[in-house]
Amino acid sequence: MALNLSQKQEVVAQLAEVAAKAHSLVAAEYAGTTVEQMTAMRKKARESGVYLRVVKNTLASRAVNGTEFECVKDALVGPLLYAFSTEEPGAAGRLIKDFAKTNDKLQAKVVSMGGKLMPGSDLDKLASLPTREEALSMLARVLAEPASMFARVIKAVADQQGGGEVAAEAAAETA
Repeated sequence: MALNLSQKQEVVAQLAEVAAKAHSLVAAEYAGTTVEQMTAMRKKARESGVYLRVVKNTLASRAVNGTEFECVKDALVGPLLYAFSTEEPGAAGRLIKDFAKTNDKLQAKVVSMGGKLMPGSDLDKLASLPTREEALSMLARVLAEPASMFARVIKAVADQQGGGEVAAEAAAETA
């Protein structure tokens, strides 16, 4: 179904709004993907905070103008599916990677993050980024380590000096 000018402008505006807020972009060839597979992918995309859309490359090119994804404009060739990560940087990569396992027709052609254009072969790098919960967990471990080290040092010094019980209680309180 062909879009009229106002519909095209609306698509570009909507895509530009998403691109301005997105963390990463994966453009993938989807030719040969069945309707059922696309429906399942769209459902999973909504659940994982990925904006998934099939649009003409000229419209996508206009939409990314002035965003960090402007670098992909010249690489948009052929029928492409656009996946923008709106919540977590690696979400679009994980989505495309997971669905490509069961559909060899789905192939990442362009990956972009932080204003950099990467080939589709870098999809694994994007997909391996930690989720928000994993990143927060890593941060918590890093922040907790100095306090536990401090408590162990106090306990070791106290044990050497013979005041182990009092120092152990103080170390437990600081940790």
